[in-house]
Amino acid sequence: MADPESTVINTDVKQKDPSKALVIAVTTRAIFNLEEEHRLYLEKGKEEYARHQQANQDKPLPPGTAFTFIQAVQYVNKMILESNPAEDELFDILVLSNNSPESGVRIINSAKHYGVSAALVFQQEVQTPSNPLRVVFDGDAVLFSDETDQVFQEQGLERAVEYERAMEAVPMGEGPLKAFAMHLGKMRKKFSQEKSPIRTYLVTARSGRDMGIRAIKTLQEWGLAIDEAFFMDGAPKGPILAQIQPHIFFDDRLYNIQGAQNVGVPSAWVPSCC
Repeated sequence: MADPESTVINTDVKQKDPSKALVIAVTTRAIFNLEEEHRLYLEKGKEEYARHQQANQDKPLPPGTAFTFIQAVQYVNKMILESNPAEDELFDILVLSNNSPESGVRIINSAKHYGVSAALVFQQEVQTPSNPLRVVFDGDAVLFSDETDQVFQEQGLERAVEYERAMEAVPMGEGPLKAFAMHLGKMRKKFSQEKSPIRTYLVTARSGRDMGIRAIKTLQEWGLAIDEAFFMDGAPKGPILAQIQPHIFFDDRLYNIQGAQNVGVPSAWVPSCC
């Protein structure tokens, strides 16, 4: 939707100290299914779209691709607050919308109806709600920097393996989602492993034999505990993602995103960053 005015909605728990919150921003078309409304906007224009939204403002929108992810995130907040009602380090979820305030009333009402507030998330079939929150990270250019990936792209696999062996004792640089993963790790530490409402995974194209050691050492250096790590050695990621059934999978390669979509896993593309 291309309304010129932008709306930010926050209906999540009130943070005692907002600076400690982990903020997640989700677009309305990711959290709610607005495909029918979007077609109306494209075919009949903004005014007809706005009239439709206002006429149906009390009719909740159906869930969208990111809906179960947001539900799982709120489950984490609930578990943390049950453990410590004074806790400040919670998720703060924002819904971002290009709707005008008038046509955006339906979005706000839908958020209230479901009790939700709201990296490029791709359209996907809605998952069955489940807990705990399961998040899968790719390695290079997502959790880690793309230094080794650059060597691979420019000089091939053999030189990339040689580079990793030479740099084995040197932790990798930070990728764009390292801070997010670290915050999840900090939340996980509030619980025992058995009772944690968060599970995190590393699913990387690296081979465990030649390129896995540095990845593990980097995680250890960061103090970041991952529940499970899978070194795919270039094999498709879809089958293992189908077994994990994460609420969200972050990767920098569009063919991996497509593979995740093929097995019904919500995915977010992380543009090359470093």
